[in-house]
Amino acid sequence: MTYDPASANPLGGNPLETRADMSRALLALFDPLLACFSNGNARVTLNGGGAHFDRAAADLEGFARPLWGLAPLGAGNGDFAHWHRFAEGLANGTDPAHPEYWGTVNGRDQRMVELAALGFALALVPEKIWEPLDARARSNVVAYLKHARQFDYADNNWKFFRIFVDIALDRLGADFDRSLTRQYLQELEGFYIGDGWYRDGNVRRIDHYIPFAMHFYGLIYSKLVDDDYAKRYRERAVLFAQDFRHWFAADGATIPFGRSLTYRFACAGFWSALAFADLEALPWGEVKHLCLQHLRWWKDKPIADRDGVLSIGFGYPNLLMSESYNSAGSPYWAFKAFLPLAIAEDHPFWTAKEKVPEQAPDVVPQRHPGMVIMRAGGDVVALSSGQENLQMRCGTEKYAKFAYSARYGFSVEADERAFALAAFDSALAFSDDGLHYRVRETNEEARLAGEVLYAKWSPFADVDVETWLVPAAPWHIRLHRIRTSRPLRIAEGGFAIGRRDFELDTLSASGGVAYAIGEGDFTGILDLGSSVKRSGLVQKAMPNTNVIVAKTLVPQLRGQIPAGETILVAAVLALDDPAAVSSAWTRPPKAPDIATLEALVREKGVTVSAIEAPGQMP
Repeated sequence: MTYDPASANPLGGNPLETRADMSRALLALFDPLLACFSNGNARVTLNGGGAHFDRAAADLEGFARPLWGLAPLGAGNGDFAHWHRFAEGLANGTDPAHPEYWGTVNGRDQRMVELAALGFALALVPEKIWEPLDARARSNVVAYLKHARQFDYADNNWKFFRIFVDIALDRLGADFDRSLTRQYLQELEGFYIGDGWYRDGNVRRIDHYIPFAMHFYGLIYSKLVDDDYAKRYRERAVLFAQDFRHWFAADGATIPFGRSLTYRFACAGFWSALAFADLEALPWGEVKHLCLQHLRWWKDKPIADRDGVLSIGFGYPNLLMSESYNSAGSPYWAFKAFLPLAIAEDHPFWTAKEKVPEQAPDVVPQRHPGMVIMRAGGDVVALSSGQENLQMRCGTEKYAKFAYSARYGFSVEADERAFALAAFDSALAFSDDGLHYRVRETNEEARLAGEVLYAKWSPFADVDVETWLVPAAPWHIRLHRIRTSRPLRIAEGGFAIGRRDFELDTLSASGGVAYAIGEGDFTGILDLGSSVKRSGLVQKAMPNTNVIVAKTLVPQLRGQIPAGETILVAAVLALDDPAAVSSAWTRPPKAPDIATLEALVREKGVTVSAIEAPGQMP
């Protein structure tokens, strides 16, 4: 019998429809960690891989992150047989004399991140992990938290981490400098843009950290603390829900965009936090469906190792798309999805019948993240301009592509010296030597005009590109005006679809067109009349580059452009229907008039909020 990698997924076979189902899912995900606890229960060591921080901090991560789900389970009177491990581990990890001491925080440190989970648990279930401690252990815990909170946290969602520590200290009756709490609450206000949207710091990034960090923490705060900030967080969450619901496809998939995708179903954390905070931002049946349907989407994915431990990656184990701060314990931020276990079974979140949200418009412009969300069959696609990330590995692929898909994800590149072999899905690449290449990394301008996105960017100092992205559901159109002082090679890709073994897929490529037909999908790119001729190619992408499936096919258009001005225009289509080759593919949109697009942006264009923050170099 052939081993099925998805069979190790602890969510497999769980209908994930009820509170009991969610509880079983949480325990099934946690149980594989039991064998990884240290003798003193303060460390959870999951493998031999490393992150940029030390091993003690990584082991603390493995210990603390499950508490995002376990603490709600305990608060909701759920059965859990291992609270003694967390009480003992908390005592030993904060004891400088114990061999499993977590280490002293002496500046900005990964431990600050994990202490937020401990603060949350101490505030929510003190009877489980605080009250069993003796006086010395309690003193050590308080001293450890008070010492760590005095340092400056990163200028982004991290500021909530001190606040969560402070909530715990307050509930434990400790004496501490509350002015630092007020300082961070006020500084977090500076990240708010409007209409429910934040930035994750003063940077050009508006990604999943907005729902599963900024709003997630704000909603928890609003449940635990009663003040003006709590009221603001609740009001903003109601506004945000109206936009964020469009990021989810009917099958529960969300648009993978930005960093930290290894947190996987933390993407349901916003909907879970609404339940925890008792905030009906959408009808409870819709909130419940968005939360549980997203969890269900993960059930058949090979996201765990053979022993059931969650892997680093997204749709499968994948270190190529990881960040330097991903340790083996990092994926357990996914437990943020389990906040509803804290609320009673008779809460309307649990008693409501799941309701599929009303049919969304085919196209939804979102100025703040710089996106135009469009429906394409069962998929949700975000056309995107205005975001960037120059600090992290693969930041360009995670933030600066032209389009991101809930079904087809996006790809990271495996070799910066492989222009001929690169995926370039939803990207336009330039090469001056046929080996190295440049794609869009940053934008000089990014504007939204109705349903059209405009961006100005430069792959090289002597090359300027203007790009218009136009939805034509289920297609989208890309128009580029390029001005260059020298000839360049170019390559532009459509969406990546899964590639089968034994060459069973249908590949077609000719002048100005390329498409591929897989087991359940169609993907294609069609030139609509560029000023230079381009040849079609179906790229068999390098393995493990796409975030959802390990092997993919990407339709591309390749060619050369001369010095001077070049106009490129293409239409892109991908659908979960192989028969699209004889239906939607035969009805491409017409090329837009560039003068009309220029006039539209000039007269109605508004600057994308994401780009209004200053850029940040590595």
